This record gives sequence, C-alpha cells and structure tokens, in this order.
Amino acid sequence: MKLETMPVHSNSELISIKKILVPVDFSSLSKKAFKYALRLAQQFKAELTVLHVLEPIVPATFEGLQVPPPFPEEDSSGAAKSLSTLADSARTAGVPKARSFCRRGLASHEIVDAAKDLDVDLIVIATHGYIGWKHFCIGSTAERVVRAALCPVLVVREKEHEFI
Repeated sequence: MKLETMPVHSNSELISIKKILVPVDFSSLSKKAFKYALRLAQQFKAELTVLHVLEPIVPATFEGLQVPPPFPEEDSSGAAKSLSTLADSARTAGVPKARSFCRRGLASHEIVDAAKDLDVDLIVIATHGYIGWKHFCIGSTAERVVRAALCPVLVVREKEHEFI
C-alpha cells in the first residue's frame, strides 16, 4: 500500500490567533496557564486578556426564602491590582496589547461570555485534573468552559508534558 504525502500546510491553512483569553484565580496552576498564554501571545503577536471572576458565596437558604448570593469579602481592588500586574508583565515580555479585568458571577459562565464579548480566538485555562468523587463534588470550571465555548480551549493541567 502506497501512502500519498500531503502538504503539511498551505498559506490558507495557517493558524491565526489574534486574541487570547486567560482566566486566572491567582493559584500557582492558573499562573502556569498564564505562562502558556503569554508564550502563545508572543509567538502569534496576539492580544492577551487576563480575566478574574469573583464568584458569589452560596448561602444556606430556607425553603421559600430567596436570598441573593453575596460576593466574597475578597477585595475586588486587590484582584484588579494583581491582574494589572500580570498584564504589565505581559507587556514587559513583548505583548503590547495586554489588558485585564474582573467580572462577577459564575466563573464558567463569565469566562464563556467574556470570550464571546471579546471575540477571542483561544481560551487558555487551568484545571486541577480532579477525578472520581472529588471531580463530582467540586466540578470543573475548565470542563464547563470547554463544553460551552465557541472557540478552541487549551486546558493546562498540573501534571503534564511541558511544551513551553
């Protein structure tokens, strides 16, 4: 059986990434995802947006009593400052179009909405890679983003083969 060789790519098939979204929760794992997003933004000369979502605390409720969920006491100005530092580091690393912002709500929903609003080409997100009971109890923001996003999603795991 003879295999025909196909061209690896033509000019019309090149990947074009112009806008990258990287959600962070300031954990070491999300900082790892930021590094991946930064390298991709450098390579593709893409715009990089760093996003942090402040999620509501789900209070104990009584039957029939609807209470709006409060947001954590987390200082949103502290999160904004940390995000600004990440965006500044991206600009220093050669990504001139780097910005950051916070949103409030359910993380997976806000990440997908931000990706739509910003018309991003790629989301780079971290996952802890929980399996079994822990995954069932905690759920996975990354998994929900992968299922709902309209663009490709690169999922960065804690223990993986490194390529950056």
